[in-house]
Amino acid sequence: MRVDVFDYHLPEELISLRPAVPRDAARLLAIDPTSAEPLSDKAILDLPELLSPGDALVFNDTKVISAELAGMRRRGEAAAHVSVTLTERVDDHRWRALARPAKRLKAGDRIAFGKGSNVCLLGGLDAAVEARGQEGEVTIAFDLAGAALDEAIKVQGAMPLPPYIASRRAPDERDRSDYQTLFARDEGAVAAPTAGLHFTERLTQALDARGISRHFVTLHVGPGTFLPVRSVNTEGHVMHPERGVVLAEIAEALNDVKARGGRIVAVGTTSLRLLESAASGEGKLAPFAGETSLFITPGYRFRVVDRLLTNFHLPRSTLFMLVAAFSGLDLMKRAYAHAVAERYRFYSYGDACLLSPA
Repeated sequence: MRVDVFDYHLPEELISLRPAVPRDAARLLAIDPTSAEPLSDKAILDLPELLSPGDALVFNDTKVISAELAGMRRRGEAAAHVSVTLTERVDDHRWRALARPAKRLKAGDRIAFGKGSNVCLLGGLDAAVEARGQEGEVTIAFDLAGAALDEAIKVQGAMPLPPYIASRRAPDERDRSDYQTLFARDEGAVAAPTAGLHFTERLTQALDARGISRHFVTLHVGPGTFLPVRSVNTEGHVMHPERGVVLAEIAEALNDVKARGGRIVAVGTTSLRLLESAASGEGKLAPFAGETSLFITPGYRFRVVDRLLTNFHLPRSTLFMLVAAFSGLDLMKRAYAHAVAERYRFYSYGDACLLSPA
């Protein structure tokens, strides 16, 4: 399909720069292609009543690392400010990263992140550039390793906010909690599974009382979630692989839910993509541990996920293509136009949709 059919107009002022307070105060647009009234304005706190006893919510429990590092590149007497976003651990002291501006870096450069030196972890973190690719990616070898490196990154780094937020304000201490879900526990993501940001203890207690179970999978969200689709047609786009895990006991529990007539409700596109990667053609889940680069566009036949809770996504993005595949492109365009007219808040810190399948 042509990528431009997934375009829509969004006024810039609807891009949310902060989450709702409290988190469960966000709005919710219920989208049901089978209903006589397919669009319904709700609130996140209505979610328990929109689901049925016996349904199962599936969350991504990945935890975002403080992946944004600002530093000073030194090459002899010359110095320049650079920033990097860590994207993938190579080993105990090396990371792959995206650099800005990448043209300021080359193999052999030294970068001092923060202040001071590695003699004391109160302020310094030093590294060398091992290699630089063509699209701004670099491989960085830190002077520290293992747990000491992890702690230094946590101290020196900032939350890797999406570009549409980071271009309008700098990350701050609030983002260290705002950009983590209530269930975050397995470190490794450079972007949050943002549908999970709406959940609070109050909401989970209401879901428990309704008889809706909670289950957890892990997909470490990578930088590909923000990469634009540069090709004219969807067939020309290649997804960035991301590493995920579905434990055997989770697969078994969700298969039991389906067997009893319950619905699998993916909380976020990351949970959905991982579950679909772990599902057989007959809709049975199996344990999964590895990388997935599943790219879902209209025409995809969903195997195991019955409903999807997700935020509003960028035009022409792989995530808007996914929701169009789930509930239908025409209806999703109507839904987004409705959300714009009703002044919903968009993107990572914005409001949410509850999608039923076409």
